[in-house]
Amino acid sequence: MDLSKKSAENVEYMIEKIKDKLKVMNLGAIKPSHFDENMYEELTEIYEMVMRKNTFSTSEMQALAEELGNLRKQ
Repeated sequence: MDLSKKSAENVEYMIEKIKDKLKVMNLGAIKPSHFDENMYEELTEIYEMVMRKNTFSTSEMQALAEELGNLRKQ
């Protein structure tokens, strides 16, 4: 997957991988349709950070959830 290209498919891929890695319980809370390509760079940064880490503290999980919330479409 070439994540250097902005596309709806890449947004969906990154969101699904983030959800898998963070083991998000409320899967309906984070949907690829909530994000668009305007925030692609920010989403890519979050994706890369999440993929680098193996574990997350509670405060890190909360911060990631807040940041993803900030990136959602208005």
